Amino acid sequence: MNLFYLPAVLLFLVFVIYPFIQGGFLSLTNWNGYSQSYKMVGLKNYVRLFTDGNVGTAFLNTLIYGFGSTLLQNVLGLALALFLNGKFRGRSVLRTVIYLPVMIAPLIMGYVMYFFFSYNRGAINDIVLALGGQMVDWMASGPRAVAIMTVVNALQFVGVSMVIYLAGLQNIPQMYYEAAAMDGIGKAAQLRYITLPLLMPAIQSAVVVNLIGGLKLFDIIMALTSGGPGYASHSLSTLVHRTYFGSENAGYASAIGLVSFLLIMVIGTLVTRYFTKKEVEM
Repeated sequence: MNLFYLPAVLLFLVFVIYPFIQGGFLSLTNWNGYSQSYKMVGLKNYVRLFTDGNVGTAFLNTLIYGFGSTLLQNVLGLALALFLNGKFRGRSVLRTVIYLPVMIAPLIMGYVMYFFFSYNRGAINDIVLALGGQMVDWMASGPRAVAIMTVVNALQFVGVSMVIYLAGLQNIPQMYYEAAAMDGIGKAAQLRYITLPLLMPAIQSAVVVNLIGGLKLFDIIMALTSGGPGYASHSLSTLVHRTYFGSENAGYASAIGLVSFLLIMVIGTLVTRYFTKKEVEM
């Protein structure tokens, strides 16, 4: 093995493999997170995990955050990239403005959004009152809170998809579009038969990045609802936090965290293989 690989391998072992093994070990114990003593409980935490309704809710929410955010980010990102790939005055400024939210920490973005959706003196409710309507407690309903946070996450990181698609579009030779135009092929057909097939590597990158980001969503949830009302808007990531610090059950939290890691790894691998196969077919 080339010795230049050694620092990277050591870092991977120390910060990825070792914590994963340690977490797997702790998931088999009843450790409370701070005590010096604990005992092995075998698969008890995993049996509890698969019968825990709160975990089921968090699992479903995690899929919604992941796939919902990915769908919105990629549809909007591609639309913005197609628009901003054209030549017009101010496009550089517009690209910068759309990308700026990506540079804001998700926790800060969550707190900013809190002042939009807050029941008392929230910006949206102030607008509703000004228009003669009645205030709405936007985060009082679990499904509505999940939908709002999915949209917030998608809008914050749509700039990532836009940049990826812009790079892909600029690598497509213009001669394909010129030849299609000479043959009388319309814009919609060009998008379907030229743009999308040649964008497949960019689509793969954008989808995988967005999907992983959505599946491990944490900061925005903690800022807006802390997983409430009750456990209705928790993701698996926030449920690990709640279980560890709220219930002082580090062993059970480790089991949830391990399942979350495996879920993201399996979904990420399957999606990557799917798009790799589509790229080869095209």
